[in-house]
Amino acid sequence: MLLKINNLKYIINLKQLVVFIATLLFVNVTIAQEIIEDEVKEEVKTVDSVGAFKAKKVDGVAAVVGDYIILDSDIDKAFVQLEASGVNTSDIPPCQLFGKLLEDKLYAHHAIQDSIIVSPAEVRNSVDYQIGEFLQQVNGDMDRLLKFYKKDDEASLREEMSEINKAQMLAQRMQAKIVEEVEVTPEEVREYFNKIPKDERPIFGTELKVAQIVAEPKISDEEKQKVIDRLKSFKADVIENGASFRSKVVLYGEDPGLKQSGYIYTLDRKKPKMVKEFRQVAFSLQEGEISEPFETDFGFHIIHLVKIRGQLYDVSHILIRPKVSDEAIAEAKERLNKIRQRIVDGDISFADAAREASDEKETKNDGGQLINPHTQDYNFELTRMDTELYSQIQNLKDNEVSLVLKEEDRIGTVKFKIIKVTDRIDEHEADYARDYLKIKEQAVKEKQLKAIEKWQAEKIMDTYIKISEAHRDCDFTSNWLKK
Repeated sequence: MLLKINNLKYIINLKQLVVFIATLLFVNVTIAQEIIEDEVKEEVKTVDSVGAFKAKKVDGVAAVVGDYIILDSDIDKAFVQLEASGVNTSDIPPCQLFGKLLEDKLYAHHAIQDSIIVSPAEVRNSVDYQIGEFLQQVNGDMDRLLKFYKKDDEASLREEMSEINKAQMLAQRMQAKIVEEVEVTPEEVREYFNKIPKDERPIFGTELKVAQIVAEPKISDEEKQKVIDRLKSFKADVIENGASFRSKVVLYGEDPGLKQSGYIYTLDRKKPKMVKEFRQVAFSLQEGEISEPFETDFGFHIIHLVKIRGQLYDVSHILIRPKVSDEAIAEAKERLNKIRQRIVDGDISFADAAREASDEKETKNDGGQLINPHTQDYNFELTRMDTELYSQIQNLKDNEVSLVLKEEDRIGTVKFKIIKVTDRIDEHEADYARDYLKIKEQAVKEKQLKAIEKWQAEKIMDTYIKISEAHRDCDFTSNWLKK
């Protein structure tokens, strides 16, 4: 069912676009449907307290959407899935959740018709991740998890979750395909802004521009060569002795995301994924070939091209990061301390120091200016700033340079940085020139919604759909009953 959000077109925030699209996947579909006159029900015989037999309904068909069937129990399972994920379901009406299931099946059905593919490995990895997250909530007690899901064994739980996840993945990719080519012209942005009543234009909170200079510990040539030699030995062992490349990935690889993908990444020549150096090496290999060691910003790799499927390349790789010495860490910190002192003494501007000495490629040529990943401009709205960044700048005055800060990521990589707030824009009413990118973002969002609505309206009439009598009283916003 399509949610009614009256003020959506005036909410200018990229994160909200993501949330809204997720909501559409959750509660959205426009499919015409017939009423199921003869609802299919499964019954079992039970004995009451006086020994009389009575029938008890076990399940029934709630709806049919294309090739998919939605059972009454699927609605209950959807509530269980949400609750297990920590969602408060008290404010979610059953009809709304039913509408979400209808939508998912509509998208999934047409995804299959459009030859959209979800690989078994992707589904399996998704299920592995979900079960792992759920087990963390119950202290690793699988029996408790099975009881929660009313399953007899882990295999049946995985089978059911696989079916659900595959349908959801198909739905997500179908919707992404619908909106992937939606764009707006500058004139459309202007028209969108001008049609917003002046007294309804959004108010943007205080925004900051932030710059930083980064110092990374240097890795010695000897350490790099040690890693290269190790990777070469792995390759030789596989080629000359028949050793398992996958086993070496599992035992020695340092890519934390590879396990979740089943130790296989699928690269598409038409859709860039992974860094440029990685793609170039992968696409230069023959099926079954293992590359020579090469370097990216993440470390040193060797790639095994497992399979070529048209434009798709299934690859595995071993990543090893050279070790950084304590001396190199101390040198990086001291180097940045000296740079900071030169800035404070007025010998050099912060921007020039960033261009001259920062180790961060993404920002150094912009004088250290950070780009907001959500809006792709330099402004960070104070109330929506990343928590870690906010904690680092909250006490800084305008043009003040922070002390040297140490950062360490989840894999132990250490770097140092100094930060400066370079500009501050106080809270203000939306201005076309100043806030163009935010307004454009919202105009794109509105156009995407119209594309989705149009697609749904067409597919409702083209798709075989039946709604059971028990559910026909739901107040659908979409034309599920084909009235």
